[in-house]
Amino acid sequence: MCAEHFEPWDRETFVTQLRAVGMTRYHHLHPFHQAMNRGALTPEQIRAWIANRFYYQEHIPMKDAAIIANCPLPEVRRLWLQRIRDHDGERDGEGGIAAWLKLAEASGLAREEVLSGQLVLPATRFAVDAYVTFARQQPWPLAIASSLTELFAPDLMRERLAAFERYYSWIAPEGLDYFRARLQQAPRDASQALELTVRFCTTRQLQEAAVQALAFKCDVLWSMLDALQFAYGPLAAESALTPSNTSAASLLPQEGRL
Repeated sequence: MCAEHFEPWDRETFVTQLRAVGMTRYHHLHPFHQAMNRGALTPEQIRAWIANRFYYQEHIPMKDAAIIANCPLPEVRRLWLQRIRDHDGERDGEGGIAAWLKLAEASGLAREEVLSGQLVLPATRFAVDAYVTFARQQPWPLAIASSLTELFAPDLMRERLAAFERYYSWIAPEGLDYFRARLQQAPRDASQALELTVRFCTTRQLQEAAVQALAFKCDVLWSMLDALQFAYGPLAAESALTPSNTSAASLLPQEGRL
């Protein structure tokens, strides 16, 4: 191999490589997500997405705690700690996890159903657990790089909020507070994570590993939507469910679907 292969990318090239991952592998391209944004999902499918996504949401602080535990630099730990505060809140009833539970209840799900995890599909559980394990076992700069899906989240969150307000108005408006909060948090988080990734991934080997870490995170999110699409049938299927009669049993995949 020529020596140039091992030379680090300059900042512009490195950032371009990272952003390219989102253009081709981020879950905004998934058919289930696109169907959600155009109002094509049934109440059953929306509730299934909310319940399964909660498993991801409640594990985000665990992932971030793993990054902090592996990082020897106080300035980075202090910066990253804000993410745990954002999701766990300063007290009960605050933060992103509480806001997602509010979304679940506004959609007609029982709080206990969501907290119990009984609605979580095996593939969702496997993907999220793999992401937390990645953060625990990989060098902390790579775990930070894996969080860079937030580079693409602000546009996604605006589209999602608009779609829910337009097509899923049976969900109470206060249930959408999580999406509104992330409109401000995601750009800040993405900027911080990008600067840390560029600062600490300084060799070509680390830079390429960072790109792969981001691709892995995209695969985690994509796999969760694959599971939902497979378990809950055709996207255009009619559902007899209404916001008032959803139960754990009605959300579980019916016999023969899996």
